[in-house]
Amino acid sequence: MELAAGTRDGGIGQGAAASFALHAAAILLLLLLLPRAEPPLPVPDDGLTVEIVPQAAEPLKMPQPVKTPSREQGKPEAARPEAGPTTPVMNNPPAVPMPSPAPIAPPAPKPAEFVTASQFFSDRVLADLRSRGAREALRQLSGAERNLQLCDLEALEQVRRAQPDMQPDMLAPYAMAAEKVSGNSVEVKGGAFRSKRKWYNIRFRCALDVGSGKVASFAFLIGDAIPQAVWQEHDLVADDGPADQ
Repeated sequence: MELAAGTRDGGIGQGAAASFALHAAAILLLLLLLPRAEPPLPVPDDGLTVEIVPQAAEPLKMPQPVKTPSREQGKPEAARPEAGPTTPVMNNPPAVPMPSPAPIAPPAPKPAEFVTASQFFSDRVLADLRSRGAREALRQLSGAERNLQLCDLEALEQVRRAQPDMQPDMLAPYAMAAEKVSGNSVEVKGGAFRSKRKWYNIRFRCALDVGSGKVASFAFLIGDAIPQAVWQEHDLVADDGPADQ
């Protein structure tokens, strides 16, 4: 009986080994029959280079405030009255006195200035052939009177050159005030000269050279026209009589 049991145990062990081997062979055969997983195909390289360019950030826009429509805007178009010419409503405002314009002060008169002559013409005038009588008359005068007459001649020529529209033909150095002669200097403060039958004020200062007796310096100032109402008072005449007619 013990032999039989041992024999039975040995048979069981052999049967288990054979069953394990059979299962292992079946699993191996099953693995061999399964399809193999193929490796992934490589992606063809087209040779293109792709560059990522970042987009510029858009400027930040501030939100606009929401406008609430007014009552007039909320009304339908048909209810709006047509626009017409507006007429201001006058409520009889009180009269406001207009301010009186401020008086405009006249411009201050420009201070008179003497004109200093840079050239002298009396000697040139006396050298003219038509001045022969004047040259002879000057030789017969004394020193002070001669100097005064020579300065008067210079004054007429200076006015003629300075005012081409004038035609001075006579000068009265004592008309409005007495002249002053001192040695070789002559000063006339209230003289008058005639031009186109009208008289004008004139002032001048004249100095003569001691050696030659010619004008060495001269300054003058032409004034306004003398009113005709005072001509007779100062022995001023419009013409020299029938010779000027």
